[in-house]
Amino acid sequence: MTEAIPEALLPIHSAAVVGAGTMGAGIAMALANAGIPVLLKEADQAALDRGLGNARLNYANSVKHGRFTQQFVDERLALIAPTLAYEGFGSVDLVIEAVFEGMQLKKEVFRQLDEVCKPGAILASNTSTLSIDEIASAVSRPEFVVGTHFFTPPNVTRLLEVVRGKQTSPEVIATCLQLARKLGKVGVVVGNCMGFVGNRMFIPYHREVQFLIEEGATVEAVDGALTAFGMGLGPLATMDMVGLDVARRIRQEHAQETGIRQPFVEDRLCALGRYGRKTNAGWYKYDQQRRPMLDPEVAELIRKWAAEEGIVPRQISSQEILDRCLWSLVNEGARILEEGYAKSVSDIDTIFVNGYGFPASRGGPMKYADSVGLNVVYHRVSDFYREYGEIWSPAPLLKQLVEQGRSFYE
Repeated sequence: MTEAIPEALLPIHSAAVVGAGTMGAGIAMALANAGIPVLLKEADQAALDRGLGNARLNYANSVKHGRFTQQFVDERLALIAPTLAYEGFGSVDLVIEAVFEGMQLKKEVFRQLDEVCKPGAILASNTSTLSIDEIASAVSRPEFVVGTHFFTPPNVTRLLEVVRGKQTSPEVIATCLQLARKLGKVGVVVGNCMGFVGNRMFIPYHREVQFLIEEGATVEAVDGALTAFGMGLGPLATMDMVGLDVARRIRQEHAQETGIRQPFVEDRLCALGRYGRKTNAGWYKYDQQRRPMLDPEVAELIRKWAAEEGIVPRQISSQEILDRCLWSLVNEGARILEEGYAKSVSDIDTIFVNGYGFPASRGGPMKYADSVGLNVVYHRVSDFYREYGEIWSPAPLLKQLVEQGRSFYE
């Protein structure tokens, strides 16, 4: 259930994006596709050229496959104005920051935006995990600061998480929801916690994927189990698309708890320069058309690293892969519901169907858990808790619903 849009909306006739990486360039394309003129800023010419080059390549592929006409593409590219300075930012209605996922960098960008942007301009962050309230502390107008969390690739993926900070005004939230509609996206309002809703749930899912790999499951077995279930992409292919370096940066930004098992394979792949599609090597290797292929070198590295960590490989069934991946999502989703960071269970499912490739036919992770039976889910989560410890502690809401004989949607 997405939030109703009240009458009071702020005009969005022009916009700017700070950062021309994969996300920033894609967000600029999404804005231009909706007819909104957009400034695209980078710190240096080479990075700006790369961002524009990626946008042109994406548009060229769209023309090639008949999604856009060349005239449409020419008109959209004309709406994207590259810049190395904040000149022109004083007149735009909306700025979306899309720089690297580091709090100090983002706060510095917002301090600069606070100085150059006009009163009433919306200052939005595309952060995927960081606190909107802390980012807002860098400006004199926190009521105009909001999270607009786009998903990879932002010019295609339909989801937009609109992250409400403590001081974000209702008018700003309403305007961002209306903007989502104008961009052809599904906007869902979420609370401000680490990872918000989607990534907060994806983090334990991603953790279990790596643990399964370390314990003996193969890359093809893990991705195969999830795609056979109906996921649009397997989790490892997804990480290659997002960028392994992006996930590493998030792990570095957020202090890890000591004494709790942490996955290690992805960080070690990053150390070898394997970031995913962008380097033509990650969990998979890629040809010039960015088509994935299994890489025997990765399989050998995983065996070597697991042995060094004293992990004895074992046969892991497809059912165990599904149970550990899907129920880690649901268990965290139950916590999010209980803590009030999602307004409804249907919002969680909307996020996963539209942003993470969860099969719509199964209704989303929470609806799917209801269909299986929460007693089944709870007992499996409890099994994993006994086997793997605190990271699998059953969510209190999940336990409560089972005891009451109720489902999430009830």
